[in-house]
Amino acid sequence: MNLPGNTFKAALRAGQTQIGIWNSLSDPTVAELLAGCGYDWMVFDTEHSTVGPNEVISFLRTVAPYPVSPVVRPGWNNAVEIKKLLDAGVQTLLIPYIQSAEEARSAVAAVTYPPKGMRGVAGITRATRYGAVVDYATRASEEICLLVQVETREALSQLREIAQVPGVDGVFFGPADLAASFGYPGQPSHHEVRKAILDGIGVLCDMGVPAGILSLDQDFLHEAKAAGALFIAVDVDTGLLRRSALERRAEWA
Repeated sequence: MNLPGNTFKAALRAGQTQIGIWNSLSDPTVAELLAGCGYDWMVFDTEHSTVGPNEVISFLRTVAPYPVSPVVRPGWNNAVEIKKLLDAGVQTLLIPYIQSAEEARSAVAAVTYPPKGMRGVAGITRATRYGAVVDYATRASEEICLLVQVETREALSQLREIAQVPGVDGVFFGPADLAASFGYPGQPSHHEVRKAILDGIGVLCDMGVPAGILSLDQDFLHEAKAAGALFIAVDVDTGLLRRSALERRAEWA
């Protein structure tokens, strides 16, 4: 059996805009519903949710028939947690709270087999299709996509160094944490935060590194796209549900 391809990684390399949706609810029915809505990619968030590895593997199986690329955010830049997700078959990881090039290199090492990295080797896993994928250990890195999150002032000050780390396939901006770092908690669309992110996207574009972002502010997202952002998450499952419920109730006030 051949190594499964990563269409999300291929699209980023081709410079194709990828529109995504955020999944934080732990029911696979939600993931299945969203998978059929036409998004290019969807995040399974294990950082700010109760979702764990068991739910992730269920989600991967659930969305496999759909033309959407699953992206998983672990709770932290933790090699053990990352190893479990990779063995479960995750090919694209979004690593939160990367503060420096050194931390980015640690993330790269966690997704890479020795001698270049430190990922533990296991042959009978879902990632290898239980041993069916030919030469998985020597070829896995070809289809693994590593995205790192920049979400503090400190990280922004080291953006170029982080983005230049070999093995980093894209840099994702987190407006909520950046806003808090800038002294504006709860104001992810604050003008100073917006400017910092848009400037950061410009830097990445000049470097040829794909830039990504999540926001519920659609005007901000259009600005980010115009600035060159390539992978854009445009909403969150819980936000969609709440807004829709409130709007429908208001119609019957």
